[in-house]
Amino acid sequence: MDLPAPLAWLVDDAGTSPSPERFLADLSDHLLATGLPLAGSALTLAAPHPIITQHSWLWRVKTGAVTEALGFAGTTLGQAGRDWLGGLGPTCEATIGIAPGNSVLAWAGTRPFTASETESLREIARFAAAPLAGLAARTTLSTMLEAYLGRRSAARVQAGALSRNSGETIRAALLCADLRDFTALSEATEPTVMIAALDAWFDRVAGAVHAFGGEVLKFMGDGVLAIFPVSGSPKEACEAALQAVAAIRAGMAHLDATRVNQGLPPLPFGAALHFGDMLWGNIGAADRLDFTAIGPAVNLVSRLEGLCKPLGRNILISGSVAAEATMPLLSLGDYELRGIALPCQVFTLPER
Repeated sequence: MDLPAPLAWLVDDAGTSPSPERFLADLSDHLLATGLPLAGSALTLAAPHPIITQHSWLWRVKTGAVTEALGFAGTTLGQAGRDWLGGLGPTCEATIGIAPGNSVLAWAGTRPFTASETESLREIARFAAAPLAGLAARTTLSTMLEAYLGRRSAARVQAGALSRNSGETIRAALLCADLRDFTALSEATEPTVMIAALDAWFDRVAGAVHAFGGEVLKFMGDGVLAIFPVSGSPKEACEAALQAVAAIRAGMAHLDATRVNQGLPPLPFGAALHFGDMLWGNIGAADRLDFTAIGPAVNLVSRLEGLCKPLGRNILISGSVAAEATMPLLSLGDYELRGIALPCQVFTLPER
């Protein structure tokens, strides 16, 4: 059967599109070549994520560029694309029911679409269902892996790093943080209230880490291990980690004030920063793996965090981070850390 070029592309080649962005751009180019009066197009895929409910990709004929928009709880599927395309011209859209969720293809025209053009676009949507099902499945997998592993680790796992001997040595600023006296607090607190407190704590930590370009590697009880990999210079990674830990301190001060006003106890915490090399990769049993970081730098930052309570400080910073810092730090002297051969220079952030 001799199919029109856009339909032939959807049948033969669209399934190999590496991403929704590429799919939308290529499909739009094929539609333009047929003479359709397109001003822009949009693709929306449902997303199983704790916060994000949908991803939308928006293409505009004037630039040929694709931008991404996120949708959150309470928004209608395809709303971002619908709103954006409405500013370009008359629109036409089609909802496609595919596993693991629905998708929406929509277009804006430089003029109203004729009945024949509208039917052609709806036929395009029907032929797009099969390749979009594959894209949706890959997008769902990426979203779920990122929610549990973080973006960088998820990308490595998806690239096939699934054996115990897969890993790499990277340089990074490391953040280790946990709540103080968590065991005693959890024994005296209702489980639902305790979970809400943990969520609030993790929101402050993860929010600060992500805001400054870091990645949370894992949550361990009430503890967090995060990294700020060197992508430019060590100074940039360390400065990002210092900005993040300062944001954590400010966020926790605000949270504690709120909790006290509610008649709840504050949540004292400790956080430590260190800079060094670590092995980042798969650790675990033959059939059950954990993608994490190990090495002397990880051991040191964990031991340093344990020094917060004895020193009465909620933030401690190693000499390796201080050497790269431009913000003022307060020296606390050298300390022996259990299991670490050499004494560690210890610094902290000024109170203000």
